[in-house]
Amino acid sequence: MRYEHFAIETEGQKEGKASLHAYLLDAISVAPEKKRPAVIVCAGGGYERKSDRESEPVVLQFLSMGCHGFLMDYSVAPSRFPTAVKELALAVALVREHSQEWHVDPKRIFVCGFSAGGHLACSLGVFWNREFLWKSLGKAPEQIRPSGMILGYPVISSGPFAHVGSFKRLLGDDALEGAREGADQPEQERFVSLETQVSPDTPKTFLWHTFADSSVPLENSLMLAEALRRNGVEFEMHIYPKGEHGLSLAAEETAGERREMLVPSVQSWIHLAKTWIEGFGNA
Repeated sequence: MRYEHFAIETEGQKEGKASLHAYLLDAISVAPEKKRPAVIVCAGGGYERKSDRESEPVVLQFLSMGCHGFLMDYSVAPSRFPTAVKELALAVALVREHSQEWHVDPKRIFVCGFSAGGHLACSLGVFWNREFLWKSLGKAPEQIRPSGMILGYPVISSGPFAHVGSFKRLLGDDALEGAREGADQPEQERFVSLETQVSPDTPKTFLWHTFADSSVPLENSLMLAEALRRNGVEFEMHIYPKGEHGLSLAAEETAGERREMLVPSVQSWIHLAKTWIEGFGNA
């Protein structure tokens, strides 16, 4: 395996504000030209920080599956929408542009996000073919399109089940104030409520959440699943009864001293995601 680091710069940003960490598997002698899936991981953290629990340990799991792994170090507050999704779009384009050199299957470039990182990953999934995104980056829509999305307990809706803190840091301190007072939502708040932005062009999705999540309610994933179904987008969804928000792998590696983050029944999601990736694109 080799490691490489790439600065991701959008217009108006200082170089190095965002970056992509690449963990590239070596070719194997029995199949030197084998093209592998690639997974770009976006850790959560409420658009305020990036959780270590959802970062390199998750990338290493995808490496163990035979995928190339990438860790997206995206911009958080005080940066505002759409800075982070532009950065992720450029990261997808970078991986696709290097697909031959890195032996990446360009039809299996996935974005994987947790919590607010799930909102980021899903934002690219619904906005990849919108002019405000691809045109501003000087890319063709197909260059920035993720092949599929892997979303763990994602922040999705800015409605009644919103994780308010994420949207305040994404849009500004006044975000969602009107909703609590019964006023109509401003246009930008509705725009980033991703269940309203799903279309038939949204990529296939692997989705999981826990029933017990009290920080980002299960309804976020349910509303996304309903929107995917309504638009004819294939998805796989798993709902676990136990486990609080932020479980990541729900294993020793990511629980640390927080024993409530060790939930054996939830550990199956990463193995289910492996099966989903292996069958991706098959009839």
